[in-house]
Amino acid sequence: MKTKKLVASMLFIGLCLVSQAQTTKSQPKNTADPDNLAKEYFSQIMGVAVNATTNTKLYQFVYDWIGTPYRLGGSSKNGIDCSKFAFELYDKVFNTTLGYNSRNQYSQVTPITKDNLKAGDLVFFKIRSKSITHVGVYIGDNKFAHASSSKGVMVSNLNEPYWKRYYYNGGRMPNDPRVLTAELAADGKESMN
Repeated sequence: MKTKKLVASMLFIGLCLVSQAQTTKSQPKNTADPDNLAKEYFSQIMGVAVNATTNTKLYQFVYDWIGTPYRLGGSSKNGIDCSKFAFELYDKVFNTTLGYNSRNQYSQVTPITKDNLKAGDLVFFKIRSKSITHVGVYIGDNKFAHASSSKGVMVSNLNEPYWKRYYYNGGRMPNDPRVLTAELAADGKESMN
């Protein structure tokens, strides 16, 4: 009789332990940081590494505009061209005013090499021309957002043969507050964005 009670007690304790372990596993450990969730989401959608997504506001802006049709001279969600897309992005995300066309925008930036591009830098192209004809905004991992004349606002890869062929240069606004913001975010301190 004592053996039966002992076995029954051990089974009961075992079931309690298993039940407790399953309950602990099914409960979330901590509520995830919303900024980290947003970075992971945009990283997956745009094909950019999570550690490259330092500015959630930038990725949210791009995401909101993806699929907007191209319209030369357009500046709304009904249709937009490449320079107006860059203009709107800089206005809304960085509170900075750019020129209204790609050549004018290039005259405002400090040229930088492709190897030194950071999310938010401008990328310029000379497509079948001796002058700049196209602009996009670099988002990391060789990807850039732009308003394509054939597909509207989209994300493309600088290493695609077409873009590689016509790539001219990158550019960063002088006294760019993004550099400070990215450094603060990397240090784990409060971001200015």
